[in-house]
Amino acid sequence: MADKSEKTVLRNEYRPPDWFASETNIEFDLLPESTRVKTEILFRRNREIADPKSLHLDGKELNLLWASINGVNLDDEITKDAENGLTVPSELLPKNEFKWRAETEINPQQNTSLDGLYMSNGMYCTQCEPEGFRRICHFQDRPDVLSKFTVRINSELPVLLSNGNLLENGDGFAVWSDPWPKPSYLFALVAGDLVAVQDNFKTMGGDNVQLRIFVRSGDERKCDYAMDSLKRAMRWDEDNYGRQYDLDQFNIVAVDDFNMGAMENKGLNIFNSKLVLASPETATDVDYERIESVIAHEYFHNWTGNRITCRDWFQLSLKEGLTVFRDRQFSSDQRSADVVRIKDVRNLRANQFKEDAGPLAHPVRPESYRKISNFYTNTIYEKGAELIAVLNQLVGEESFRTAMDLYFERHDGQACTIEDFVKVFEDTTKSDLSQFRLWYSQSGTPHVSFFPEYSGSELRLTIRQETQPTLDQPEKQPLPIPICTALLDDEGNELVSPRVLLLNKWQETFRFEKLPSCPRVSILRGFSAPVILKTTPTDEDALFMLRYDTDNFKRWDASQQLTLKLLCDMVVEQSEPDENIIHALKSLAFDQSVDPAFRALMLQLPPEIEVRQQLADIGHILDPVNFYEVCHEFGNALASAMSDDLVSQFRRLSVGRPYTTDSKSAGPRALRLGLLRLLSKVDTGKEAENLFQSAGNMTEKLGALRALLSIQRGQEQLDEFYDEWSQDRLVLDKWFAIQIVEAPPSHAVELTRQLTRHRDFEWKNPNRFYSVVASFAFANNAGFHSPDGGGYKLLADWIIKVDEVNSQVAARQCTAFESRMMYDKPRQSLMLEEMRRIRRTKKLSSDSAEMLDRLMSAI
Repeated sequence: MADKSEKTVLRNEYRPPDWFASETNIEFDLLPESTRVKTEILFRRNREIADPKSLHLDGKELNLLWASINGVNLDDEITKDAENGLTVPSELLPKNEFKWRAETEINPQQNTSLDGLYMSNGMYCTQCEPEGFRRICHFQDRPDVLSKFTVRINSELPVLLSNGNLLENGDGFAVWSDPWPKPSYLFALVAGDLVAVQDNFKTMGGDNVQLRIFVRSGDERKCDYAMDSLKRAMRWDEDNYGRQYDLDQFNIVAVDDFNMGAMENKGLNIFNSKLVLASPETATDVDYERIESVIAHEYFHNWTGNRITCRDWFQLSLKEGLTVFRDRQFSSDQRSADVVRIKDVRNLRANQFKEDAGPLAHPVRPESYRKISNFYTNTIYEKGAELIAVLNQLVGEESFRTAMDLYFERHDGQACTIEDFVKVFEDTTKSDLSQFRLWYSQSGTPHVSFFPEYSGSELRLTIRQETQPTLDQPEKQPLPIPICTALLDDEGNELVSPRVLLLNKWQETFRFEKLPSCPRVSILRGFSAPVILKTTPTDEDALFMLRYDTDNFKRWDASQQLTLKLLCDMVVEQSEPDENIIHALKSLAFDQSVDPAFRALMLQLPPEIEVRQQLADIGHILDPVNFYEVCHEFGNALASAMSDDLVSQFRRLSVGRPYTTDSKSAGPRALRLGLLRLLSKVDTGKEAENLFQSAGNMTEKLGALRALLSIQRGQEQLDEFYDEWSQDRLVLDKWFAIQIVEAPPSHAVELTRQLTRHRDFEWKNPNRFYSVVASFAFANNAGFHSPDGGGYKLLADWIIKVDEVNSQVAARQCTAFESRMMYDKPRQSLMLEEMRRIRRTKKLSSDSAEMLDRLMSAI
């Protein structure tokens, strides 16, 4: 069922703009319901186009008051379309350059899409990526039109911000100028009654940069960590990439109503407030870790995204995958590199691999789209980052840095493609990377299997790759896959040190000679490529890797393989948990020589999608309610096996540990709370109740509450938590979410309904909506997949309602149906019925329509 209102955009139909906007001046007269926007744009002809066509300026829901070219008013000569903008015929356009002037009127107060210029609790705010600028004024809203912006803001509000440097301000106005050409998606404006937390940073070149974080009054004390993260990121980018900040000021604004996590607008980063505001009393260790990462990510975009941007939206991963790679490097340097890597892999396997295996599969560089806002995906970001890591291994770290220097030098101030990026690596290394480019054009996750044969003193290691057909691509080609491999003896000593084997054919055999004994093969160390390792190690092999492997990722992966096998056996054979595996996990959890953060990860179960996929390989369809019960049975068995030492181990981790935000402090807390969750199963929540009352930080407060809710206790503590924190909007989001995440399947649907009727459920606020509805659909799998279809109906009702006011939020919720084909036939039918009901909705947005059409294409 095609959506006729939205044209499919094809990558191979890209055409450079006929005209460039070299200088853009905008004046805003801000009023909630009738903001006036005056534009003055200097257009110049693209001399590479022999026959310039008419000028099309994008615009959406704009009231054009007047327009002129070189002072001559235009009226009936231009074609106007409220949804698509306006077109000036070629005969009205001067040959080389001209000045466009226009005035439009917009209504920020009624803009509930949170796209373009809108209002958030009395504050004016913008979000322009990818196509929000067209809601502000008529413009060539495409990333390959770069312009120098000067912005005047007229308003009585005390804080008036835009991109670049402040040129002038006075009573009721401010003028900002950005000396660096940028596309319209990087434009930003904020106006409100805000206060600034200020600091300074001296660059490696000796320049002094003023740093400011703007927040609502009362939130000033929650900005210290964000500011510290920013300064560390700025220094790290200088030290590791030679990138110095290039403006006099760097501003961050925390906004309550924001569709995304954050936005890298040049010199004026706008953040969802949950990714800025933090104090030990209100934020968890996970919040701090996320703030550090996202602050760094948006700052790193200054060079990988702003100074060098993408030519078109098909190249989105050029900026996002590369910048995620950079922020991962930063996080690895700030924290435990092994733990950061394991968390990244968990996320990739749970989310991106699922995307690659379903109807939403697409290459890192897609070939077509109807709504680019639907392609801000795990594939673009997370898999895109993995491809940069693959490239890093293919060329080596030293050549990688040299090539990045050339990239910044060659393409500064340009809108580029994936080919431009890869070409600098080819030029640096004098090598052919054409096969590497296939990673960008081929969807699906490669499956890698290996077959060792030992004879005499030689090991022949045969490695194969295979990529399953996807809906968008039935034919696949072999990819260059770096596979980090080591050979170990029976005591864990390295017979062959780690080295990268490059698999660039469907199958290849590698030889290792003069080995003293038959080795153990440690393969895909550090998760050296985004692939699925198709191997079924014996329990003995996995236990060996768990105990002796010299690569911590492989040790963690071995624990996941053991737990995965155990859970599958419990589901299929209804067997008791294997005591050997339980004992191995217990031993590691209590091993004082191992990093506590690493041990905490060992206690976490594999994502359900991995269990589901492994069972599907043997023809078994996993029932989500049954899996919920199996997980609880496994937890009970592990808690019972540990029971004699749980209390002492739990209490030992709390001795002499004052709260600090660093990873050395966070690791023991994570392990402590993991043990508390197990301990609550055997002590009926006594320690959790004590910790809830004594906790001096949100990490332990919330962890104790979760432990109680997991054993279906804690209502008294839940009420107490609400009474204490009901006035803190971000903490209240946690209160909503925790109840739904921990709800048993039988109660989840009704609880979600009740919470959507709560007086504090502000469904038009994305954070609050996600804390309830998205928590239900994505974090309580057994409840969402209730066999009567009640969960599907509840979500569909909300998608229909939210789509009317914020189509991007609605479209994202549709992905909860992404794994439909992995469930039993009755559930498949119920999900399809609800998707069809949503799709039949009158005036359904093109965002949601495209997402549903793709989801329903699965058979």
